[in-house]
Amino acid sequence: MNFVIVDVETTGGNTKDSKITELAMYKYDGEKVIDSYVSLVNPEQSIPEFIVRLTGITDSMVSDAPKFYEIAKEVIEFTKDCVFVAHNVAFDYGMFRSEFRRLGFDFRLPHMCTVRASRYVIPGHASYSLGKLCREIGIDNNARHRADGDAKATTELFHLIYHKDPNNLSTFIQQELNPKSIHPNLSLDVIDNLPTKTGVYLLYNEFNQLIYIGKSINIKKRIEQHLRNTKTAKGLKMIQDICRIEHELTGSELIAMLLESELIKQHQPIYNRKLRKSFFPFGIFDEVDEHGYVQLQVNSLAKKEEQAIIQFSTKKEGSDYLSHVVQKFELCQKLCHLYPTKSACFHYTIKECKGACVQEESPDEYNQRINNFLEHINFKGTSFFIIDKGRNKGEKSLIWIDRGTYKGYGFAPFHFHGKEPIHWMRYIELASENRDNKSIINLFLRKDKQHRIVSL
Repeated sequence: MNFVIVDVETTGGNTKDSKITELAMYKYDGEKVIDSYVSLVNPEQSIPEFIVRLTGITDSMVSDAPKFYEIAKEVIEFTKDCVFVAHNVAFDYGMFRSEFRRLGFDFRLPHMCTVRASRYVIPGHASYSLGKLCREIGIDNNARHRADGDAKATTELFHLIYHKDPNNLSTFIQQELNPKSIHPNLSLDVIDNLPTKTGVYLLYNEFNQLIYIGKSINIKKRIEQHLRNTKTAKGLKMIQDICRIEHELTGSELIAMLLESELIKQHQPIYNRKLRKSFFPFGIFDEVDEHGYVQLQVNSLAKKEEQAIIQFSTKKEGSDYLSHVVQKFELCQKLCHLYPTKSACFHYTIKECKGACVQEESPDEYNQRINNFLEHINFKGTSFFIIDKGRNKGEKSLIWIDRGTYKGYGFAPFHFHGKEPIHWMRYIELASENRDNKSIINLFLRKDKQHRIVSL
């Protein structure tokens, strides 16, 4: 298998509107570089001043360079039967696809990203930008932000991680979608133009029936994963059924999760069958034992008649959360069914449990901490806004909790902060609280650290 390691310089950062000003390609056979191709390219448009300052490439430098259509055949021949490799491959590969699309040619190759591969193969670095990563691991690059210098540095990086990974990076190679494997009415252009942003997507069949609802922080990538899922009978059937795709951007991952849950309950698509009764099939339940202690346990909703305190998508997620609760509220592992024993729990032996497991602590004292946990789950009855990312740079998202109850979400202009929080409610689309959305918000607040809380 041959690889072609690529870097391009362009007139801008948008793959649809920008043009290539310089490209460099190094062909690698798994051991060494076997061929190279470097050329300035006349973009047939002026190069912005900030790009000139970054790359040093000026209009005069490219005025006599070949236009892309004049070297297109050479590029196709050079890259034939190769895996396309780049540092942040989405951009370089996207630029190639865009340039060829203007010529009426559908350029497609298996491709892989050395950013993603590096994170797994050589973990622990503060930054995986090409410049910083190369400096940390001793790769010289005397021509930063020029195609040849960056392509050479990427080639050295690729050689290093290729030989460090026992699978020679095969798991990181992204195969292109096969047009013959998807529904004839689903255009590859539609897939290519999907956003790489956070939101909810809806998949329809040829009868215009909504068959699946999902959310992702990268809608395009997630849908491509669906269309490559040939390992199961359900996956194959779903690929054949997907005929139309709709999406709604949310910016905030929390809002994407809330909207996904709401839409699944409303429409109950056939491929969301596992989630039709409950978005979260597991939950934490409480029960008073014969000694008066409140016990907590993760269990399936199907096995319990009473309502769960908080719900989860998997049993492991619930157990992990309960372990966190045990630590935070100083609860007993045994009474939370996390440490099966007939005597004291492990935390008692290391003095992290106050002895409820062996009746050394009174039920009243222990149960007070259980009540503290229950208040925490209900946001302590407080009122606040969660401020998160918006759908674009000009806005922020808002999630409103009023006296411990979820009230809904909305989007506000980026500079709305000057107004009193009491006025932010006008941006909110009101919704009803249920166990699912309360669970979603609780889990999000524990895991995500990028949001901001504004109390009322």
